[in-house]
Amino acid sequence: MSKRGKRFLVIAVGVVLLALIVALVLNAFKSNLVFFFTPTQIAQGQAPKGQAFRVGGMVKEGSLKHVDLSHEFVVTDNERDVQVIYKGLLPDLFKEAKGVVAQGAMGEDGVFVATQVLAKHDENYMPPEAKAAMDQAALRRAAQSVKAP
Repeated sequence: MSKRGKRFLVIAVGVVLLALIVALVLNAFKSNLVFFFTPTQIAQGQAPKGQAFRVGGMVKEGSLKHVDLSHEFVVTDNERDVQVIYKGLLPDLFKEAKGVVAQGAMGEDGVFVATQVLAKHDENYMPPEAKAAMDQAALRRAAQSVKAP
């Protein structure tokens, strides 16, 4: 094999290895990517079916039920609600009428089955996506009340 042929072979093997590494990194990134949806977006069918995602909003007052380590509660954006089931220990800061983000997937029955629950870390914090969704829901409600005589 000539020097030119050997050089071409080395470059070709290098390009193939680089492409393989990039493909593996992108695949790992894709499998760890989790999108955020509000209860309104879930009700509109924007959330993926059979795939993990996060739902965020406020824990609805009076919706929290405990049975041993199983917890049921409702996440709301003050426009739509999503029923959530979680098995495990809830964070210490988890309370009704406070911000929450739950990660999991929608069950066949339309109930969100959470694998992780994250509570706000201080009284002023809310995830930016959840805050934006709550603000948009409030604006839509205000616009509807102005239109209705």
